[in-house]
Amino acid sequence: MEFRAITDDGQLEEAAGVIRDSFATVAGELNLTRENCPTHPSFTGRKELTEMKKKGVGLFGLYLEDRLAGFVALEKVDEKLYYLEKLAVLPEERHKGYGENLLGFACLRAAALGARVVSAGIINEQEILKSWYESLGFTEKETRSYPILPFTVCFMEMELS
Repeated sequence: MEFRAITDDGQLEEAAGVIRDSFATVAGELNLTRENCPTHPSFTGRKELTEMKKKGVGLFGLYLEDRLAGFVALEKVDEKLYYLEKLAVLPEERHKGYGENLLGFACLRAAALGARVVSAGIINEQEILKSWYESLGFTEKETRSYPILPFTVCFMEMELS
């Protein structure tokens, strides 16, 4: 297992595919479509990742040998706060600790950059995912409903040491 920065167009396209495939299971479970939730990660393309990269968001892949199996983005909000975005592991690679490894990598990276807190937004109705984040040290800070989303967003945070 190795973590690498995602930088070139080919890597961006491959990463977009991993994100889409990873989040497609959620989209299927919650009946999310381009019509009712166009910003859901299951519809991510290279264009969205290119825009994130241009904004200075760190894009990272988890590689198993030379195959991209997971992804995470790390966005600086201010000197002390970073957002985790699009944390994804391919369905066939789940339940092997890769998500926890990706999350740990992102938190260590944020801490090295001076972050004191990392934050993640998840679908509040996904109780198993929420419990997973809590088991890794995140706490629920607030939930919000948005008129453009067919679910509630739960914002979770973890303080870094």
